[in-house]
Amino acid sequence: MNQTMQSLLEKGIKALEERGIPEPALDARYLLLEAFEMDTAHFLLERSRPLPQEEKTRERVRRYQEMIKQREMRVPLQQILGNQEFMGLNFQVNHHVLIPRQDTETLVELVLNEQKDKHASILDMCTGSGCIAVSLAALGGYERVAAVDLSGEALKVAEENRNRILGEEGKGRVSFFQGDLFQALDRNMSPFHILVSNPPYIPTSVIGGLEPEVRDFEPRMALDGSQDGLMFYRRIARESQPYLCPQAAVYLEIGWDQGRAVKEILEENGFCQVRVIKDAPGKDRVAAAVWPGESE
Repeated sequence: MNQTMQSLLEKGIKALEERGIPEPALDARYLLLEAFEMDTAHFLLERSRPLPQEEKTRERVRRYQEMIKQREMRVPLQQILGNQEFMGLNFQVNHHVLIPRQDTETLVELVLNEQKDKHASILDMCTGSGCIAVSLAALGGYERVAAVDLSGEALKVAEENRNRILGEEGKGRVSFFQGDLFQALDRNMSPFHILVSNPPYIPTSVIGGLEPEVRDFEPRMALDGSQDGLMFYRRIARESQPYLCPQAAVYLEIGWDQGRAVKEILEENGFCQVRVIKDAPGKDRVAAAVWPGESE
């Protein structure tokens, strides 16, 4: 029997099912479309036709089979494909960055809805792939966005995403700094009107129980929030103040059970108007606050 894309797909689905991969049919189809550089409409037209006996097709079959093997090993689908959609934009990802998640869109949408001044300057702490910083620049039109990460490899990915999504003008609007939180910044730089961050917030003891895709393939430094998961919130609340304008707005992504604790941390460090915002499923997702300034 001649091999078809449908038969390839079915073999891929079976292989993923046997390894207990969540949503095997969906993943197998994404990988097949990627390997054959094809969209769904063309797949539906071509799926039952015998595959041509040519080297180009054989290479695509080999590529698909290799990607299925990677997924069997629990390599995240997004890392195999090399991209993930976020806020309607296509971001490149690899094993050096946290894969952008829909949870984080809650933070970006909140900033876009509440901060309409395009002249407002934004600081994105723990930028990773740059998904927050670049999305805000692209969708909000903000003219000055600074993004910080400790990982030089992560910043290479973020710069690539900036250049690809924003083009040449993006280099003048989104700047990247490498270092340990605020140590990456010059104390003499102009203060920021908005601070955003999706910091590491998973307690160290919890990481071992995460899905293999997260535990084994995403960067631990982007996940580990220390013993109680709150270390970075404490540091941001304490260290950010010299870099913020009076009445600066702060937006921090949080874990579903961290709302009360992060609210207390912000209030203890002098922030006001602290509130916790829920995501679409109704879980606590963002802690927002205002820095009143030293005079108040």
